[in-house]
Amino acid sequence: MKKKFLVIRFSSIGDIVLTSPVVRCLKNQFPEVEIHYLTKRRNLDLLEANPYIDKIHLFGDSLSDTIQELKTEKFDYVIDLHNNLRSLRVKCGLKVKSYSFNKLNIPKLLLTKFRINIMPEGHIVDRNLQTLSHFGIVNDGNGLDHFIPDEDEFPLSQLPHGFQDGYLVLVLAGTYSTKRMPVEKYRSLIAEMQFPIILLGGKSERPMAARIMDWRIGNVIDFTGKLRINQSASLVKNARLVISNDTGLMHIAAAYRKKILSVWGNTSPELGMYPYMPEKASEILEVKGLTCRPCSKLGYHKCPKKHFRCMNDIPEERIVEWVKRGF
Repeated sequence: MKKKFLVIRFSSIGDIVLTSPVVRCLKNQFPEVEIHYLTKRRNLDLLEANPYIDKIHLFGDSLSDTIQELKTEKFDYVIDLHNNLRSLRVKCGLKVKSYSFNKLNIPKLLLTKFRINIMPEGHIVDRNLQTLSHFGIVNDGNGLDHFIPDEDEFPLSQLPHGFQDGYLVLVLAGTYSTKRMPVEKYRSLIAEMQFPIILLGGKSERPMAARIMDWRIGNVIDFTGKLRINQSASLVKNARLVISNDTGLMHIAAAYRKKILSVWGNTSPELGMYPYMPEKASEILEVKGLTCRPCSKLGYHKCPKKHFRCMNDIPEERIVEWVKRGF
């Protein structure tokens, strides 16, 4: 009988993409196992086309009902890549052997509150894979995966002619404002770049994109809040270059080995969530030496210090130079 594994990661977009090496390495190195994945209902699109997952379980309004459904599967092991109170409830309910992701909460607290860095070197992907070390699973070195259903592939023929020969994706997304550059920065950048540019993000980025489009049109297309996540991923996959904040589409871009310029505000690559194995021409851009940074592992809606230097001091000329080298 096949051994059955349940992998848990409830959210968010980037974090789920960062779990993809776990399911691939487990399935490829032990093809006889059956892999199930538990996530929130809104994240189904991120996983439904993944060929390494045998069954997806969706957590809706009632976790208790979900746990009862999971019990019928009779899992052998739980791989908990979220490690919070909800995943603890699942593990307690299933009563099977489990292995949990180390969130490193104390090192993260020391870094974000006191700027004391004892974070281990390495990426969060490596810490995810450590949950499988008991089974002898090793990193295959193939990076991240993201799979797009055929119906969500964005037809490049629907883009204006000038974009069909190559375009730059500018990712405005970021759950918190302190992860995003100010509108004025984006305006300044676009003014210096005559390349075709596509703006991507969710509904919350619509007002920012509207302010950009009110100021500049022609070589810019705004798709913020207009596409499903996999349609946005398809545009990222076919982009020549990607400029992104610390957000989920940055990790999807890394899954497709795109040339990425990741721009960091109040968060820091030292937390272990920088682009994983993108193209060698990719770069990280951040303002170093600020005594107030990083101030959070997630972000804020406003800069706690009110000056927002971590983004305001980002040199636009560095971004423009990077684009001109790569386009």
